[in-house]
Amino acid sequence: MSSNFYAFLNRMKYIDRWALMRNTKEENLSQHSFEVAAVAYALCVIGNRRLGKNLDADRAAALGLFHDAPEILTGDMPTPVKYFNTDMKDSYKQVEKAACDKLISTVPPDLASDFAPLLYHTGEDEYVLKLVKAADKISALIKCVEERKAGNKEFEKAETSSRKALERMNLKEADIFIEEFLPPFELTLDQLT
Repeated sequence: MSSNFYAFLNRMKYIDRWALMRNTKEENLSQHSFEVAAVAYALCVIGNRRLGKNLDADRAAALGLFHDAPEILTGDMPTPVKYFNTDMKDSYKQVEKAACDKLISTVPPDLASDFAPLLYHTGEDEYVLKLVKAADKISALIKCVEERKAGNKEFEKAETSSRKALERMNLKEADIFIEEFLPPFELTLDQLT
């Protein structure tokens, strides 16, 4: 029996993010998911090494890779639209669940129980999920910095709101990442090397 699951995942590269805004460089869902996974991993490592926590960095990375998988079927719903009001937010959650249902139905039955938690976020450590959400916001912040650096003022408000959202999360791991790893995104390649 063949499975369509990875053929669906492969289509993440066709889903553009930030569709309502002018971009100097397009970003697709596949690129974003990799970045979220890498940052989520780092946030857990920071928590473990510097804050004495016992977080599963590998699990956080896997959750980051799959966190937007439903958007393969729904497309990238812009945040201002997704959270316009409670009705819109609740409706989108139903659409997102239906997309997860469709995706998990393509996984062979003997593997589905391993993939379902990555899509539905069930049975996960709530703190790790918060760190993945913070990684998602950090990825958005990185995009905003890159666009501003390229002279695109279109992302100024998004940068401010991303920073505020991260502050409201009150996660020491995210604060450390932003302090130590975000400033070099302002540098040129020559300055980095």
